[in-house]
Amino acid sequence: MALQQGDPAPAFEAKDQNGNNVKLSDFAGKKIVLYFYPKDDTPGCTAQACSLRDNYEAMLSRGYAVLGVSVDDEKSHRKFADKYNLPFPLLADTDHKLVEDYGVWVEKNMYGRTYMGIARTTFVIDEKGTIEEIIQKVDTKNHATQILGE
Repeated sequence: MALQQGDPAPAFEAKDQNGNNVKLSDFAGKKIVLYFYPKDDTPGCTAQACSLRDNYEAMLSRGYAVLGVSVDDEKSHRKFADKYNLPFPLLADTDHKLVEDYGVWVEKNMYGRTYMGIARTTFVIDEKGTIEEIIQKVDTKNHATQILGE
């Protein structure tokens, strides 16, 4: 069953690009932008990460913590974050627990080839851990604007 607005956000714990343990409970009382993206350092994912980076101060000033998630490992995330000066944690979901719990690990089709991958999706989670908004049609270049509603 797919997650919906108003559902409690599934609890998680994962390592970020620096090997730190990051848990949903660490952000109690804060709003979270939890964004799932297919792959580090690819054009769409880079545009999305840079949109969030360039508007990071505005996100913070509105009380949002930003967390990116893909199934890439910590080393890949570290290279990606360093290359683009990303100021927020990128969580390594190498065991696919987060993508499964959030329902974004889906069958995809490219050039007639079917494979499993991440459906680019952003969950906006409120201070109580409830899903406030789910953005499935992500505008990678203007993603921060989609979240902030500007």
